[in-house]
Amino acid sequence: MLNARRAPVLESVTTAAPGGKPRGRESDRRGRRPWRASLTGWGFVGPATLIILGLSIFPALWAFVLSLQNWDGFSEAQFVGGANYAGLVSDDEFGKAVVNTLGFTLLFVPASVLLGLFLAVALNRSIRFIGIYRTAIFVPFVVSAASTGVLTTYLFSPQYGVVNNVLRVFGLPQQGWLEDQSQAMVVIAIMSLWGQAAFTTVIYLAALQDIPGELLEAARIDGANHWQTFWRVVWPQLSPVTIFVAIWQTIGAIQLFDLVYTTTRGGPLDATKTIVYFLYEKAFKTLQFGYGSAAAYVLFAATLLITIIVVVYSRKRNLEAF
Repeated sequence: MLNARRAPVLESVTTAAPGGKPRGRESDRRGRRPWRASLTGWGFVGPATLIILGLSIFPALWAFVLSLQNWDGFSEAQFVGGANYAGLVSDDEFGKAVVNTLGFTLLFVPASVLLGLFLAVALNRSIRFIGIYRTAIFVPFVVSAASTGVLTTYLFSPQYGVVNNVLRVFGLPQQGWLEDQSQAMVVIAIMSLWGQAAFTTVIYLAALQDIPGELLEAARIDGANHWQTFWRVVWPQLSPVTIFVAIWQTIGAIQLFDLVYTTTRGGPLDATKTIVYFLYEKAFKTLQFGYGSAAAYVLFAATLLITIIVVVYSRKRNLEAF
């Protein structure tokens, strides 16, 4: 009788928590909650994840398969292996597209970074109507490529462009601009800079506002002027942002297509034909889908290689500085 009476007491002691709640039920509830939370979270993000995977990974794999084939979209595909990639090596048109893309990148990326940094420093101050100025800087970034192309043609047309009309008023020689082989890519770089510098400005502006004020105040107390404060204190804080912006703008420059399509269509005489416009012509005009896919994968490899080189170099430099 005594043991029978003690059994419920011992059971309650072993299964009860100090606060009087059963431990078994509480542990079961705690174990179920993460699973329920995970299922709920995947229920929200699952459809979007499937859509993203379907619109990115599957087309990428399909493009790689096409790059190993000769297919015009109608007849039966023929497996050619690496013949498309070998053809790109000896293709003068593709080589010129690569040179044009590199030239545009060398023009656009440094100018974009420097102009964005300058505008961010100029806008990082408390002045009247600063909100309006910041909004005006960002407006070109949200303008569509078609609108930018129309504006480019309106400004730099050799026949009726605004720029040539201004030159005519001041008695200066008119230029060919979009119809000149040596000037067309420069014009596209200028208009791309007008549209994309706002992104760099916003990133740099956010980074400038994130710099602790104690560092700037300490530099002023030590007698540093504005330039010394910027070069010795502000610029080192902006190094990670500069690396990110340089990589982002480089990728965007290598993938230039929309502004070329809406203005010159690769002309004059292929002076503005980029890699993306080259693969667009091969795939969707001449229906060489395998050849165009091979060019797309060469572009992907170049983008990946540039990104890896910049990241490794930046990390090595940061370790040496540390």
